[in-house]
Amino acid sequence: MTKKLIPLSLVALMAFGTSAMAQNQTDSNGLDLGEPVNTEPKLGERYSKEKFGAWDLACIRTEAETDPCSLLQIMLDDKGSAVAEMSLFRLKEGGQAIAGGTIIVPLETLLPAQITVSVDGAPGKRYGYSFCNPIGCVAQIGLTAADIDAFKKGKEAIVSLVPAPAPDQIINLKLSLKGFTEGYDVVDVVSN
Repeated sequence: MTKKLIPLSLVALMAFGTSAMAQNQTDSNGLDLGEPVNTEPKLGERYSKEKFGAWDLACIRTEAETDPCSLLQIMLDDKGSAVAEMSLFRLKEGGQAIAGGTIIVPLETLLPAQITVSVDGAPGKRYGYSFCNPIGCVAQIGLTAADIDAFKKGKEAIVSLVPAPAPDQIINLKLSLKGFTEGYDVVDVVSN
C-alpha cells in the first residue's frame, strides 16, 4: 500500500499522544463497573494498531479510509523513564533510502553533536537534527537497504545523544530490534 508522506507536524503529534479502543470494564458477572477502560482515539490522536515485539504499529486517526501508520518504539533511560522515540516507515522504491525515520529527543540536546545509531556494536551512523519544537528535537533520517538489513539481523541498536547542559557526556539509549522484521514488513509505504 502506498501513501503520501504525512506532514511533519502530524508526525510530531504522534510523539506522545496515545489511545486504545473503547471498552467498558465489567466484573465476572458481566455487570458494568462504570468508567471505560479505554477510549476510541479521536481525530488526530495516535493509537497502537498492533504490537511486534518491542515495536508498535502506531497510527494516527484520520478521516481517510485507512489511517497512516509507522513503526514506533519509545526509548527508556536506565530508570525506565521515556526519553526518546523512533518511528519508521518504508519508502516507495526509487532512491538510495528504502525507509525513512524520525527520532525525537528531549529539548536541551546538543544539536551540533548530532545523533548516532549503532547496531550490535558496529560503527554508528550520525544524523543531523532537522528542527526542534515544544515536543523535542527531531532528526529525520534515511535508511538504506544495508541499514534495514542490519536492523533485521540485529538484536539491539544504541541511539546516542549529547545533553546540552553536559556536553562532555553521552546518553546511550537502547533500541530493541525484537519484532522489527515482522513490523517492518507491514508498515506503510509512503512517497513524497
